[in-house]
Amino acid sequence: MGPNVTVNSVLELESRLLSFTAHRNPALKFSRSAFLITIDTEGDNMWAYPKTLTTENAGYLGRFQSLCERYGFKPTYLTDYEMVMCPAYREFARDAIRRGAAEVGMHLHAWNSPPAVPLTANDYQFGPYLIEYPESVMREKVHVLTGLLEEHFQMTPVSHRAGRWAFNEIYARILVEHGYRVDCSVAPSVSYRKNPGNPTGVGGTDYTQFPALPYFLNLQNIREAGDSTLLELPVTIMDLRPSWAKRIPTGSLPGRLVNRLRPSVAWLRPTGKNLKAMLRVVRSAVHEQRPCVEFMLHSSEFMPGGSPTFSTEREIDLLYAHLDELFAESSRFFAGATLAEFRDAVVPQEESPADSHS
Repeated sequence: MGPNVTVNSVLELESRLLSFTAHRNPALKFSRSAFLITIDTEGDNMWAYPKTLTTENAGYLGRFQSLCERYGFKPTYLTDYEMVMCPAYREFARDAIRRGAAEVGMHLHAWNSPPAVPLTANDYQFGPYLIEYPESVMREKVHVLTGLLEEHFQMTPVSHRAGRWAFNEIYARILVEHGYRVDCSVAPSVSYRKNPGNPTGVGGTDYTQFPALPYFLNLQNIREAGDSTLLELPVTIMDLRPSWAKRIPTGSLPGRLVNRLRPSVAWLRPTGKNLKAMLRVVRSAVHEQRPCVEFMLHSSEFMPGGSPTFSTEREIDLLYAHLDELFAESSRFFAGATLAEFRDAVVPQEESPADSHS
């Protein structure tokens, strides 16, 4: 364990999560484990790194919100700079917050979030990671976007996901300084090392050795559980391969062939082709008695042409057909909650991991 870990704090969190799963949590009176929906709420087709950012996808979020509410689920919209500045999105999100039907948190893309501090020859082309900037710039960007969220939504944001999944210890400490209580940047079993940001950098974060279940972060080593106030809620990714396939080295020729037929990771994230895999993830989580599962998608993926994945109206309709089936099955076993609600259910607001034994 790292220097910021106490055995008691880790055992205490495990006990609380077990209590949550065993239907004994009093804070929200959940009768089941939690189905967490996270939406990276950002400009249109950010995969293309557009120089001119548009936010037309804000007009498509109402359909998704209505579907969530039909099943009692509560999305957390992790919101970046251009969406904060979009009047249509602000109107939509304020209404959802007012009705207690959703949460708004922070999602930060470093190259287009103020203050503008050039890092590469063309930041809009390369999309550098926030963790590649000097710490002082990282802190100022988090400070500015947090302030804008507070100003436009009249609430204090407490949940966060890093842009392009890039996270490290410095970033985690800055989040704690700004009052964040939940992070969901960890993508277990996935490495972004080969995904460049700054061309002279080392790539993104390698999550292959990170936990798959919720844990309070060790701010000196975010791969380990610690006694900070920042709860990590990793996105749900599972290895659904049979045991014989898992024994084949992934880098070998047989391993690559097997991975084509049976991918080594299955996300709770729709692609238009993976409904069966997502249903297996949900059922596996039920079998394992996980305290939560975490779904993710991007706001622009609800708009035809807003992403490389869903280009046409027909593909969007197929997405919603898959979501309807996934949510119907999930609602049999899971209760809806925002990230903040789950965090408060595990540890009430007035209590932190460090003082929970006193």
